[in-house]
Amino acid sequence: MLEAAQRVAAAERLWAAERDRRPIAPLTESFPGIDVVDAYEIQLVNIRRRLADGARVYGHKVGLSSLVMQRMMGVDEPDYGHLLDTMVLSEDAPIQAAAYCYPRIEVEIGYVLGAGLPGEGCTEEDVLAATEYIAASIELIDSRIADWKIGLADTIADNASSAGVLLGAARVSPKDLAPSGIEAVLYAMDGSPAGTEIARGNTNAVLGNPTTAVAWLARKVASFGVKLEAGHVILPGSCTRAVDARPGDTFRAEFAGLGSVTARFE
Repeated sequence: MLEAAQRVAAAERLWAAERDRRPIAPLTESFPGIDVVDAYEIQLVNIRRRLADGARVYGHKVGLSSLVMQRMMGVDEPDYGHLLDTMVLSEDAPIQAAAYCYPRIEVEIGYVLGAGLPGEGCTEEDVLAATEYIAASIELIDSRIADWKIGLADTIADNASSAGVLLGAARVSPKDLAPSGIEAVLYAMDGSPAGTEIARGNTNAVLGNPTTAVAWLARKVASFGVKLEAGHVILPGSCTRAVDARPGDTFRAEFAGLGSVTARFE
């Protein structure tokens, strides 16, 4: 475990890396004693700094929600990060790839809460009752750690590698989610009429059911004194692999029964 001053120093390194778009060495190398508790506290140092500068909490995201990613990181549960209103992107405006270090996109559904969720003891039924609607989503992820060479503490401290969120226009009740999940396909819009398929997945790749991930998140953040509130957008985790994004790229994610969402980069 780190001293308080070390946590602040680590947070400052991440802050400068994002501001200057100059990735840093892994915190797990620079601060060998760092653990998961340290990492969440480091994340909160920079979130509080952004809130003090006028940002507001837009929601939260779940990371490492697939069994494959958990095995890769050597963990048995997901992690989480904050979504701020300064991270909200639009289909109507191109994303500036140069504003990020190593931008990638992930395909997910977004839960928009109409009511707050309980913390300890939150169930999938609680999530379905509190969710106003779900929407197609693309999450923009980025790493302020050089070359994405991240350990678990690195990604948690770095706000779970989150950088932006983009929601599609369609709105569907979560009660209409099929037990078999929602099929999603990611296309690169490369000039061909329908685009070229580059990834495919099912939302049930997220802990077997993305609603399970949202309930886990509500319970987890409660231990840090945080609540998932009405109006928050919750991203439960990606159902496809992450895809690098470069200037000139356009991606469209299509969800069966939920419409599509498009991200353009310049």
